[in-house]
Amino acid sequence: MPFILPQLPYAKNALAPHLSQETLEFHHGKHHQAYIANLNNLLEGKPEASRTLEEIIAKSDGPVFNNAAQAWNHAFYWLSLKPNGGGEPTGALAAQIARDFGGFAKFKEEFAQAAAAQFGSGWAWLVWDNGELKIVKTGNADLPLKHGQTALLTIDVWEHAYYIDYRNARPKYIETFLNHLANWDFASQNFAKAQN
Repeated sequence: MPFILPQLPYAKNALAPHLSQETLEFHHGKHHQAYIANLNNLLEGKPEASRTLEEIIAKSDGPVFNNAAQAWNHAFYWLSLKPNGGGEPTGALAAQIARDFGGFAKFKEEFAQAAAAQFGSGWAWLVWDNGELKIVKTGNADLPLKHGQTALLTIDVWEHAYYIDYRNARPKYIETFLNHLANWDFASQNFAKAQN
């Protein structure tokens, strides 16, 4: 069965003014859709077509990996955003951030630095790795799943994620993500699952 583009968990204008409807129409409706279409074309008639995205990512490379990973990354990214997001996490995740980073302010600083310093296209992630939280950055389609880490939250720093709204001001987009868009409920759910 072919892969399909997942619906956004909010209306396309719900993240405005931080991310515009135009950005979501292009990013979700064109870029994410293209990864899905390319993956379906690459897998047509092959046994891999019946596997999950995670299974394909684990066992592929080249164009199949790139399109499968980008389909997964984008689906995860949409869930990492929410209207009226940002702020700080609470509960167990907040306590773990305090333990592993020395406080939320330090986490924000390190996350923003990783996202800003990712050369070219890629991602910055908050991950659970061997019993501790870490911030990692990955280039192009690479993702924590390929390295045995559990993704909790991500920001997309490919230019198409922010260029319509922020032009070349990636640091402003990152600041806005942390202050107004990050979905800490989603990250907390992922953290809770990673503990089991």
